[in-house]
Amino acid sequence: MKDTKVIELEEVAIRFSGDSGDGMQLTGTLFSDATALMGNDISTFPDYPSEIRAPQGTVGGVSGFQVQFGHVEINTPGDFAHVLIAMNPAAVKANAKFMNPGGTIIYDADSFNEKNLQKANFKTGDPFAECNLEDYFKIPVPITNLTKESLKEFGLDNKSILRSKNMFALGLVCWIFNRPLTYIEEFIQTKFAKKPVVVDSNLKVLHDGYNYGMTKQHMTPRYMVNPAEIEDGTYRNVNGNHATAWGLLAAAEKAGKELFLGSYPITPATEILQALAERKDLGAKTFQAEDEIAGIASAIGAAFAGDFAVTTTSGPGLALKSEAIGLAVMAELPLVIVNVQRGGPSTGLPTKTEQSDLLQALYGRNGESPVVVVAASTPSDCFYYAYMASKIALEKMVPVILLTDGFLGNGSEPWKIPNMDELPEITPRIATSPEIFQAYSRDEKTLAREWAYPGMKGFQHRIGGLEKNITGTVSHDPENHQVNCEIREEKVQHVVEMVPDLEVCGDNEGDVLVVGWGGTYGHMITTVRELRQEGKNVSLAHFNYIKPLPKNTSEVFSKFKKIIVCELNLGQFASYLRDKVPGFEYHQFNKVKGLPFTVNELKGSIEKLLEK
Repeated sequence: MKDTKVIELEEVAIRFSGDSGDGMQLTGTLFSDATALMGNDISTFPDYPSEIRAPQGTVGGVSGFQVQFGHVEINTPGDFAHVLIAMNPAAVKANAKFMNPGGTIIYDADSFNEKNLQKANFKTGDPFAECNLEDYFKIPVPITNLTKESLKEFGLDNKSILRSKNMFALGLVCWIFNRPLTYIEEFIQTKFAKKPVVVDSNLKVLHDGYNYGMTKQHMTPRYMVNPAEIEDGTYRNVNGNHATAWGLLAAAEKAGKELFLGSYPITPATEILQALAERKDLGAKTFQAEDEIAGIASAIGAAFAGDFAVTTTSGPGLALKSEAIGLAVMAELPLVIVNVQRGGPSTGLPTKTEQSDLLQALYGRNGESPVVVVAASTPSDCFYYAYMASKIALEKMVPVILLTDGFLGNGSEPWKIPNMDELPEITPRIATSPEIFQAYSRDEKTLAREWAYPGMKGFQHRIGGLEKNITGTVSHDPENHQVNCEIREEKVQHVVEMVPDLEVCGDNEGDVLVVGWGGTYGHMITTVRELRQEGKNVSLAHFNYIKPLPKNTSEVFSKFKKIIVCELNLGQFASYLRDKVPGFEYHQFNKVKGLPFTVNELKGSIEKLLEK
């Protein structure tokens, strides 16, 4: 055998791609988890169609999973893939524009037949030439036939055999990137413990894929990516939805409250409901409601009854919940509403990411209905901002909307598991003195009312959606309504005392300040870091607290010649800043393609601004 060509890289991006029934999401997830366990920093981007089973072999039915991992700090899944694993011609066509120049394409040669080429709308028999991929290193592997050969002794039907193709591809990629199979073997044995044939067949194909790479090492280069240098601690790979769920659980424990989640399943937020439903051992109570309205109504009922209440949803569900959010505002009950944003309007792009629910979160209710709005920036810090959203709700007696998005919810990265002692204390504002209790009497500094719930002797009071006076009696007095509207807004603004100052990544003054919020952080910090390495005077201000904004926002903005606001919508945060932080010219860079930013396009827009 010839010696393997070993290429050492600081970072590498791999894209697994095939039909939505080819198991690309599982393949990518298992490879990512095995990579994280080796000590590499990683960032992932699952990308799949909205149909449960899109038409096979078509470009519209392609499901992809990209992971970037490295020896250095990784903040994005990568603009372009160094390696593409394509299970059919449609995968090549769908991903040609996401390939790194000179990259490697490993493809299932058996699927590149006339029928599949036609399904993918190729006009010739050379899909690589049509996609301008002639100069790429291409490795044809007969994955389908090798899988059939591997499993011929198992007596499985053809459909079951073809279902294992992804394991062959996974084994091959693990050999190419020097990933051990131990974690993947344990996963298969645990997941299919009740189906020994499935365990044995998948393990056989996995090892045969690995051994194929070893046997054909003259044609498959091997990549070496050393582990990253990280702080000491216990780490695990986590996606944003799981991190959100655990942040809520941690907050419930810290507050000494039982967690109640009332939700209706909706992509891409359903996984939070599923994750919490598995944690009855930690006191979580979950209710899968018949619709979005029932989900939030049950959560409001739980908050009234003294539980820490949460509801989860995505954009269309947030619209349906709007009236009930107004009820929580009027009743001044602690409630966390998690919105995992997706492309809209209407059903829109259910499996694609977007940041277009910001104005809905800020203003999408009838009447003067202020709530606190917080946004997470990375998959792992969904834990922290879920925790902080809970702390604000429970201590200030106010509904809080936590914005994540599909990119964060489905994407994953290594997370250092915190010690509970490291997390801030949460002290719910529970009523203690029945002699002086009034339903809407308030703390002089925070304006938060006291929380009294059924079963607390001497604290009986009325509560509901009608305007009340201080005792809880229904009031139609115009002066009382004016005062209460102002108090509810002022109470939200007082939360600024819990909001840390806005930090600048880079110099505190300069030519251009790049401004972003939420899940665009990874791409934006990478962009600014690269521009600064090129000598550009550029800094980043990234927002997690939207309402209220940090106290020093105007001060930070005043020290830069130009400000550019980058967001995955048509300019919602820029409009909000023009209203709340006037006196500055806000340039914009916007994208609404259902995809995250790329570092390439962000650099281009900022460089144009620098040239003006």
